[in-house]
Amino acid sequence: MDQFDTLDYLKAGNELQRRSYDVLTTHTVFDKLAGFTPVLVGTIPIDIAIASSDLDIVCCWNVKEDFIEVLKHSFSGYPGFTWCNTVINGEDTVIANFFADGFEIEIFGQHLPVKEQNGYRHMLIEYQILQEKGSAFRDKIIDLKSTGMKTEPAFAKLLHIEGDPYLGLLNYKK
Repeated sequence: MDQFDTLDYLKAGNELQRRSYDVLTTHTVFDKLAGFTPVLVGTIPIDIAIASSDLDIVCCWNVKEDFIEVLKHSFSGYPGFTWCNTVINGEDTVIANFFADGFEIEIFGQHLPVKEQNGYRHMLIEYQILQEKGSAFRDKIIDLKSTGMKTEPAFAKLLHIEGDPYLGLLNYKK
C-alpha cells in the first residue's frame, strides 16, 4: 500500500493537512465515494499548497452513470455544486466541484485505475522530486505557485523541462 492510499497521513501533517482530514472525514466524502477508489492528490498531500489550493480527489468508475448518480446524490446539496462530463487526454471524464467548510473540493473520475491517472502520477513524481531536492526547492515551487503558476508548469520551469509541462513531468528522469 502506498502512503497516499488512505487519509491517515494527513492526521499527523501540517495544519492544512489536518484541516483537510477533518473536512473530508466530517463530511464522509471518501465513504460516499468508496465504490470508486478515491485518492486525494495534488498539492495538499505533498505539502506545496497555497491559500487557493483545493482538495483534489481522483476516482475510477466502471459505470459512468453510477458515478454521476453518487456525485449528485451525495454532494448536490453543497454550496457551488457543479458537475460536467468532458474528455481529457482522450479519456471520458466526469468532474464535480463544491465547497465544504471553506475548502473547494474537486472530484475527478475516469474509467482508468486511479494509479494510472495523470493527477496521481504527477503527484508521485512531484513528491519524489521534492524528497530529492529538499526544502529550498519546495519553497521555490510554492513561490511560483503564489504568483499564479500552476503546479506542473512550476516544476517544469525549475527542472528546465521543455515543451508541455504535464507530459514532460510524466517523462522526467533525474
